Amino acid sequence: MRVTQNMISNNFLNNLSNSYNRLDKLMEQAYTGKKVSRPSDDPVVAMKGMNYRTELTEIQQFQRNTAEMHSWMDNSDDALDKATSALQRLRELAVQASNDTYEEGQRANIAEEVKQLREHLIEISNTKVNDKYIFNGTDTTNPRFGDDGKLLNGTPNDEAVNITVSDGITLQANITPSNVFNEDLFDGLQAFADSLEAGETNDELGDYIEQIDGFINNVVDERANLGARMNRLDMVEDRLSSQEIVASQILSDNEDVDFEKVIMDLKTQESIHRAALSVGAQVIQPSLIDFLR
Repeated sequence: MRVTQNMISNNFLNNLSNSYNRLDKLMEQAYTGKKVSRPSDDPVVAMKGMNYRTELTEIQQFQRNTAEMHSWMDNSDDALDKATSALQRLRELAVQASNDTYEEGQRANIAEEVKQLREHLIEISNTKVNDKYIFNGTDTTNPRFGDDGKLLNGTPNDEAVNITVSDGITLQANITPSNVFNEDLFDGLQAFADSLEAGETNDELGDYIEQIDGFINNVVDERANLGARMNRLDMVEDRLSSQEIVASQILSDNEDVDFEKVIMDLKTQESIHRAALSVGAQVIQPSLIDFLR
């Protein structure tokens, strides 16, 4: 086959174009840090990357869910701690009031403090966090109790607020409100204050000590249940952190380039390209002047 000048020129231009394409791809990899910029570059890598990225996105969503769980649980635990402190103070007042050394006027002063603590507990039962009432079951848009200590809706909402924190794992974010905050609690404290103002006997006042002990035990039991779920949430959170690290590493291995290799390949390709340009400059059709020399 006769090789013509035109064939040499076309082959050179074609090879030069391929060289530019290789340079462009290597420069794009060095710029983006990714092996592929479009699915057509490597369909297998692109499909795996989509799957790994979906898995990583799910893990990150679960982590946001655990943050929401922490908000519910931490605020619930803090509120129960304040409720326990208030009830313990009420017990101290009940013990003091049942003492023979306290006079009617002193018991009236104790009654005022009991009323204030009762109002404080009503406020705790209507704790609002991020625009949500955390002690009213799934009805998070409305408070549970009125200022008189009565249920606003008549029927207590004790439904669980469940949040998915991992694949197939759902935890209850709230407590069971009626186990801690109920009308019996507020009615009992109101009766205690009324008894103090009425000047009842020490034995009658002593009965309120046992009643308040029952309220304290209810809070402790519910707080223990909450604490167990908080511990499990911490374990789930640790596992999610480990899964995120592994998923990020796999995604990086699949998509990210080896910068050292890319830079070396780029330098090599630049050298080849310069050599090709140098050789191409020699592909010149001899003219009549060349023959006359």
